[in-house]
Amino acid sequence: MQLQLDGVSKLAGADTHIYPLDLQLQAGKINVLLGQTRAGKTTVMRLMAGLDRPSHGRVLADGVDVTGVSVRRRKLAMVYQQFVNYPSFSVFENIASPLRLAGGLSEQDIRARVGAMAEKLHISHLLDRLPGALSGGQQQRTAMARAMVKQAPLLLLDEPLVNLDYKLREELRAELKELFADGKTTVVYATTEPQEALLLGGHTAVLDEGRLLQFAPTLEVFHHPATRRVAQVFSDPPMNLFPATVRPGEAMAHLADGLALPLAPHLAALPAGDYQLGVRPSHLRLSANGPADLALPCHIELAEISGSDSYLHARHGNADWVAQLSGVRELAPGSAVQLFIDPREVFAFDAAGKLAGSPDRLNAMTGSH
Repeated sequence: MQLQLDGVSKLAGADTHIYPLDLQLQAGKINVLLGQTRAGKTTVMRLMAGLDRPSHGRVLADGVDVTGVSVRRRKLAMVYQQFVNYPSFSVFENIASPLRLAGGLSEQDIRARVGAMAEKLHISHLLDRLPGALSGGQQQRTAMARAMVKQAPLLLLDEPLVNLDYKLREELRAELKELFADGKTTVVYATTEPQEALLLGGHTAVLDEGRLLQFAPTLEVFHHPATRRVAQVFSDPPMNLFPATVRPGEAMAHLADGLALPLAPHLAALPAGDYQLGVRPSHLRLSANGPADLALPCHIELAEISGSDSYLHARHGNADWVAQLSGVRELAPGSAVQLFIDPREVFAFDAAGKLAGSPDRLNAMTGSH
């Protein structure tokens, strides 16, 4: 299905929930809505589904205006954050319910489609149970199976994996790409996690406070964020940003504290002026990556371990920095360290917050911790 939002906005009294936006989804592909909590992702999905009507603008499905068409008359399926199942139906009957409602399938066909979907979502052994006997993750898998078994041309997934365990989330992310590789379903997947967007691929729409900031192939948005705000949203932890000045005729960016960062080739043509430079936490290191690296003397305020990574919250002068380092690093609060910035991995944003220069993609993808 080709779904398009044409000048769509949503008001609630005097409050604007969604500012006018134009968005044409990639038909038959995965389209990610990425944004922090309250960015407007769920509202946009409800407008796409017909659960809410836009205050202005139109919703088009395959070129047909469906703005006033109710959700029951649209060919779509939706999965929410909160698992929603029929409590008195078995898992099998929950999954089978949309097929029975639609009619036209034999019992044998229904059983075959339910069985195949249950196997893909690892719940074949639960088909005889009631939802009340399932864990939260199992209930969400059941809700996903019920939506996906319809084989609707439009599938809306509103943070569907938040209640699942880590291992299953990783498995399902990979499986989702395979499940929809045939191009028959247009998928919209809302998430707050940049890593999830990268794993799913496709195209990503970055939303922030009800505004659409950028929509492009996911890797394009990640490597070339259109604005400083997009870069912050598409980085977890957020990108480290720091002011700098480029002076006429100099190949250096001067920081407020007197330090200077050499301008790598991708920033060499920056006009003189003031900029916000940015470096992702995963690109800060405890040792130099090359002779041009800039060393920031810092002291540790907090060191956290998450999975196989360590997150260092450090302070340099009056500025806070976050470094994401591979492995377990035991650094005591108050201890002194140096964080190194590789000039080849620095972003630049102009005074208006627009992208002025981004790292060479090869450096961004192969940089080590």
